[in-house]
Amino acid sequence: MPDLEMYRNQERHMSKRIAIFGAGAAGSYIGAFLTREGHDITLIDMWGEHVEAMRENGLRVSGSQGDFTVPVNALHLSDAMQIQGKFDIAFLAMKSYDTEWSAHFLKRLIASDGVVVDSQNCMNDQLIASIVGYGREVGCVMSGITVALWEPGHVTRGGQPGHTVFRVGELHGKITPRVEEIVEILSCIDGAIATENIWGERWSKLTTNSSGNPVGAMTDLGSYGVASNSDARRIQINICKESCQVALAQNYRVEPIRGIAAETYAKADDGGVYEELDAKFQPGPAGGADWKSSMGQDVLKGRHTEVEFMNGYISAQGRASGVPTPINDAIVQIVSEIDSGTRKPSPENIAAVLRMAGMA
Repeated sequence: MPDLEMYRNQERHMSKRIAIFGAGAAGSYIGAFLTREGHDITLIDMWGEHVEAMRENGLRVSGSQGDFTVPVNALHLSDAMQIQGKFDIAFLAMKSYDTEWSAHFLKRLIASDGVVVDSQNCMNDQLIASIVGYGREVGCVMSGITVALWEPGHVTRGGQPGHTVFRVGELHGKITPRVEEIVEILSCIDGAIATENIWGERWSKLTTNSSGNPVGAMTDLGSYGVASNSDARRIQINICKESCQVALAQNYRVEPIRGIAAETYAKADDGGVYEELDAKFQPGPAGGADWKSSMGQDVLKGRHTEVEFMNGYISAQGRASGVPTPINDAIVQIVSEIDSGTRKPSPENIAAVLRMAGMA
């Protein structure tokens, strides 16, 4: 009986209490699907208009996975300490610059045997684990998913679904029952797998983010506009080259980036290798959607970017490993100037980055 089966699924899902800490685009998307699936979800966010819109009208999802609206339990951050009881699972989906205080805040809301799932961009797992406890943190890398929150109470997804988006893993690399449980929970959204190499997945995603996000943000171009510009692609390829050289110098087993091994990116100065990589960054024959990167969305909204935690991290680790990172250094400077209001996003910043990096 389908109705009875639905009731049983909801009853089973409701056995775990789940928080989404940071209901931005990614957090809202996860929260909407998990709520619709019958999980006991609480969304916590700082954007008052968004929280009120969700409370009054529900959370709307649109885009490539259809259009639906689901009633959600949404709380403003200021109300979170009034929550009774503890959460079994908390997805931390805040910006990287909010990681430290968010982890301290969540630590008080998680059950003694609960877990914080780091579903952020960048390399924040170690910091979170040092605060909540290494036995209470699991990494979750989200790849190949583009989502946006342009208005309160409405999140949309671009691109096509139907592939592996979520990669969940323990910091120590073993596949555990709780990792498998989180994978099962997320599988109602899109493809989800358990990984023994969460650090390699993190470096792969860091490389992808660092090569796409800031180039779109500093130029005010969408994904198609960036892909159509040969100098923009040159910057992207060299960001990836430096990132992979740093990761390999530190003995990370980096997962493929755009289907190509990190060792190949590290040899991008070779003409033949560069042509192979450039083909991966060019727009497809049918063009494609001109999607704004998440960092580009932040710039448009007047929000601070995560460039220090993306390209800045690569630069810092490069200095620690003795690996030069001139293109990432230049990207950090340009985007930081946009953050401070002393520079405007413009395609002219492409030439500026190349000059700063000594590549003009």
